[in-house]
Amino acid sequence: MKKLAVLGALALSVLSVASFADEKPLKIGIEAAYPPFASKTPEGNIVGFDYDIGNALCAEMKVKCTWVEQEFDGLIPALKVRKIDAILSSMSITDDRKKSVDFTHRYYATVARLVLKQGVTVSDNLAELKGKKIGVQRGTIHDRFAKEVLAPQGVEVVPYGSQNEVYLDVTAGRLDGALADATLLQEGFLDTDAGKGYAFAGPSFTEAKYFGDGIGIAVRKGDKANLERLNAAIDAIRANGKYKEIQDKYFNFDIYGQ
Repeated sequence: MKKLAVLGALALSVLSVASFADEKPLKIGIEAAYPPFASKTPEGNIVGFDYDIGNALCAEMKVKCTWVEQEFDGLIPALKVRKIDAILSSMSITDDRKKSVDFTHRYYATVARLVLKQGVTVSDNLAELKGKKIGVQRGTIHDRFAKEVLAPQGVEVVPYGSQNEVYLDVTAGRLDGALADATLLQEGFLDTDAGKGYAFAGPSFTEAKYFGDGIGIAVRKGDKANLERLNAAIDAIRANGKYKEIQDKYFNFDIYGQ
């Protein structure tokens, strides 16, 4: 009878946890227009590195997660008003953003680059960019860097709602080039038919003031519970091989960085 009572209590406990998970899923915000990190299939399904990492973290935490699509510049406002509980959308960990949100430790790292017509050379002082129109995604670290560093060099900085819009205007000749994450530009543009005739130009941009300390998951200020379990899950999938499995699906290099 004692064993039956214990088993019954355990069963009720499991049901209670499952019920709680069903009632309060973790709502994750993502912009699904940033391949290969997140994009939509013709059927409307989200795919990409960020999406797979998020699902792996949810499985590790044994929590039900729901994905909420949002334009990138609306993600932090959505987090603040509790429309979402976390942002997993290639968001760089910067001091400026830390004023509004708390970040996990990074889950990948990368540099920023310029893409221009093949054959265009740009020196470290960026003087050759004077008079050029460069597209950036609005609300990103690249947007801020372009306005504060490139614009004073005589660059016309043109912000867009999504990275795909930038690519369209580059190929249509309405822009001279784009500034964005190097991996994004390689996989999402240069390796595609649309990117033929274009190449990286100039130096890599890594200034911590603008580009921070890698890419992390954002949670609301003071949300210690979600911060700690997400950090533990990142460490776990790094240790058990799941992270590498997902990484190798999209990249032929170590995107986590040194």
